[in-house]
Amino acid sequence: MKNLFDVTGRVIVITGATGVLGRAMVKHFAEQGAQVVILGRNEKVGNQLVEEAKAQGKEAVFYPTNVLEKDLLEHNYQQIMDRYGRIDVLINGAGGNQPGATIPPDKTLFDLDIEAVRQVVDLNLFGTILPTLVFAQAMVKQKKGSIINIASEAALRPLTRVAGYGAAKAAVINFTQYLCGEMATKFGAGIRVNAIAPGFFLTEQNRTLLTNPDGSLTPRSEAILAHTPFGRFGEPEELLGTLQWLASDASLFVSGTLTVIDGGFNAFSI
Repeated sequence: MKNLFDVTGRVIVITGATGVLGRAMVKHFAEQGAQVVILGRNEKVGNQLVEEAKAQGKEAVFYPTNVLEKDLLEHNYQQIMDRYGRIDVLINGAGGNQPGATIPPDKTLFDLDIEAVRQVVDLNLFGTILPTLVFAQAMVKQKKGSIINIASEAALRPLTRVAGYGAAKAAVINFTQYLCGEMATKFGAGIRVNAIAPGFFLTEQNRTLLTNPDGSLTPRSEAILAHTPFGRFGEPEELLGTLQWLASDASLFVSGTLTVIDGGFNAFSI
């Protein structure tokens, strides 16, 4: 019987691949036999991921990039096409936040740094749009491909503090749903576009917000976990099953969807 979840030999491009969640994705898909293209800004981590894959007899390659520089992305596209000749899956994993785009308890909306908000929107929204515009060209030629965008819990409920980030990730969901119809109706039903919304995972970007220097939980963390039926943060590896499904033929009739991976946070009230 055919394994619908098999991704052996597929060319999977991951932006933001040198971050905490991105690294887990790279390692997983390399272990699954995919040909993984690591795109990110941290060359040390990118090269390390390549060496780890090669040590296991797997295929991975790293190309430095900036998801906000279309010329550089187009250069990456040519590098990928020269090496593999195709792109089967694009995971738009690049994103992030910064302090100026947040509103801490001792400040108000009027203290927002608009330039910081603009940069957060650029990174999360245009950092999804631009790679899609570039790498989806291969999928149009092939008439098949899967685009997976990374949204956030903050896109589903307006969380305190993360004003700019929440707005940007909400836009990512809207763009995902729009792109589903755009790609299928104009380029064929073989091109699928979906998104996942991770709940709360400890990463380098949010560690100081969620944990104290001694490793104990901040009041914000305690509030999050009190509202999470599972009572804990997610582990990066817990995103991988959903990504495998969306990257594989197991989801051939799935497009325009959002899968929430949050231990029940979004569904829980009191």
